[in-house]
Amino acid sequence: MAMVRGVDTRGAQHCETTALGVLLRHQGIHLSEPMLFGLGSGLSFVYWDSKNMDFPFLGGRVKPFELTRNLAGGLGLELVVRETGSARKGWENVAAAIDEGLPVGLQLDSYHLDYFTSKVHFGGHVVALYGYDERDACLVDTEQQGGAVATSLSSLARARAERGPMTARHRSFTLTAPAGPPDPRDRIVPAITACADAFLNPPIANLGHRGIEKAGKLVPRWLQRTDDPRRDLPQAARLMEQAGTGGALFRNLYRDFLSECGEWLDRSPLRTGHRLYSEAATLWTEAAALIAAAGESDEGQCLVRAGAVLRDIARVEREAMRALSRLGGEAPAG
Repeated sequence: MAMVRGVDTRGAQHCETTALGVLLRHQGIHLSEPMLFGLGSGLSFVYWDSKNMDFPFLGGRVKPFELTRNLAGGLGLELVVRETGSARKGWENVAAAIDEGLPVGLQLDSYHLDYFTSKVHFGGHVVALYGYDERDACLVDTEQQGGAVATSLSSLARARAERGPMTARHRSFTLTAPAGPPDPRDRIVPAITACADAFLNPPIANLGHRGIEKAGKLVPRWLQRTDDPRRDLPQAARLMEQAGTGGALFRNLYRDFLSECGEWLDRSPLRTGHRLYSEAATLWTEAAALIAAAGESDEGQCLVRAGAVLRDIARVEREAMRALSRLGGEAPAG
């Protein structure tokens, strides 16, 4: 078996930060999952719907792999990304990283992985690979999926070859740290203010605080948007709370990131942001419960209440991000 020795195979809550944790710990950089998420400016919001979708999607983070690029840039890490249309070349790229003694991150469609019990296509899933033999690959996935897991090479090949929304072309990547990388504490303010600026000034109305406001207006109509509310509404709620988000559509992770930053940086805008994101996290969990209840009861009033909660969330998060934007010493935007 080809295997990278000494890999810490702990899983975490979210797939991309789980993989990043594996790769960075192998470089001697030990950061909590909330810190990885926050330093990667990972928080966002998108209301995504189109004619070819069965049901709308609420997303709480930046698009797949943007977090990795943000984190590598902020910490001065060497990020080597390889993509190819060839399955053979894509596997050669993976094997070469293992031969060099580096665990490798992979972006793929989780639908095809043997250990996934939920068979839903998601092309933005990320895992870390640290070994393989002639039949199976050794991966690290989230705690929910089992942490250190194995899947057949054939299933892995199908997962990497899948095409569709959020997929990548046999994408693999490695991270290496130079001598004397930046202190993560020095990157807190730039990461927070970049995230706040993007959230407060979204290019389209489906994103950021404007997207949450839009969701507040559209969610009350969701019973008319589905032929199977008992399936679609509880599924939407599960995606918000349980599908690798860390709970509350990633707001729990960002709340905990801001709390950890407060141990290093005693600033009033940071304390305000942490307080408001604690409130927002509770409200997101309340909204998810109301959406699930609407599906189970076929009761439209639950969705009306969920819409009101979402409008409250938009206000709370806008206020939080305006406060956090002041960490950079500039006037707030949005």
